[in-house]
Amino acid sequence: MAGFVVYRWRTSGFAWHEFTTALAGVDWSWLFLALALIMATYVGRALRWEVMLRPLQKHTSLWRIFSATAIGFTAVVLFGRAGEPVRPYLISKREDVTFSSQVAAWVVERMLDLLMVLVIFGIALSQISHSAIQHGPRVKIVLEAGGYTAGVIGAACLALLLGLRKFQGGVQQRLMEGLSFLPAILAARIEKALKSFGEGMESTRSGARTALLVFYTIVEWCIIAASFGCVFKAFPATHELGITDVVILLGFVCFGSIVQIPGVGGGMQIVTVLVLTEFFGITLETASGIALVLWIITFVVIVPLGLALAFHEGIKWRNLRHIEPGESTGAGV
Repeated sequence: MAGFVVYRWRTSGFAWHEFTTALAGVDWSWLFLALALIMATYVGRALRWEVMLRPLQKHTSLWRIFSATAIGFTAVVLFGRAGEPVRPYLISKREDVTFSSQVAAWVVERMLDLLMVLVIFGIALSQISHSAIQHGPRVKIVLEAGGYTAGVIGAACLALLLGLRKFQGGVQQRLMEGLSFLPAILAARIEKALKSFGEGMESTRSGARTALLVFYTIVEWCIIAASFGCVFKAFPATHELGITDVVILLGFVCFGSIVQIPGVGGGMQIVTVLVLTEFFGITLETASGIALVLWIITFVVIVPLGLALAFHEGIKWRNLRHIEPGESTGAGV
């Protein structure tokens, strides 16, 4: 995919003037609205995480969770996937719960998000005849393959999420029986980690809490889709694209963002350019400008706030790059 974009870049002759013109011609009111919507999703993520914390800690702080969320996503932008443990680590420290339990909460969050993305993607692919995509045999094959892949992954995620609800008890016992050959000290540490992980699954064992988690997830992704739509409206080249087109791009971009290069991003920009040029017939220069703006709004915008909060709280970034899972409780960082 990256090679194809580089090939297009070299063979088409990238016109920097058209690129700067596309950026200069944006409607800033739409971009500011997109920015506000994306910032709201970080509050939504904090609310959802608070629901997962309630079985373990009755006196949670939404502000502390939001702060850890902002710093955690900043770490992902700066360090790539190596920054993913920062958020559950900070929350475990501040809310005085085990790190393993918050890793479990992170797994639940990822499952919910992935399931929602697959639902959005599947709906968009089913409505492709009503989109602005330029149809062709190769496009049809790619989209059908994407639909089947989304279905398989969605079924696997649903099975895993349901399986995690039964993680305590018999499952843990069978796992420990299978690891009985290990030294007693190591087996005890694994058993403790599994117990903490099972505690983090508590939020999925209550029907009411699960429903609330699903509700927050649906609202969050509707807001994300609305933010993408605002970015589309900001550029003259994509101003006329409809909701289905926005959702199709969102689905592809979410899968592309799995590849995260520290400080750069990577997969998201490449997929955005590829979809806009190949599916919607937008020029490479304009597509590159849209990809850049989408990346800044969806990822980079949290960095200044995350850095400010980390500085205010005296957090040392070099410590966050080497998180020890054993450091599971305590208030300091």
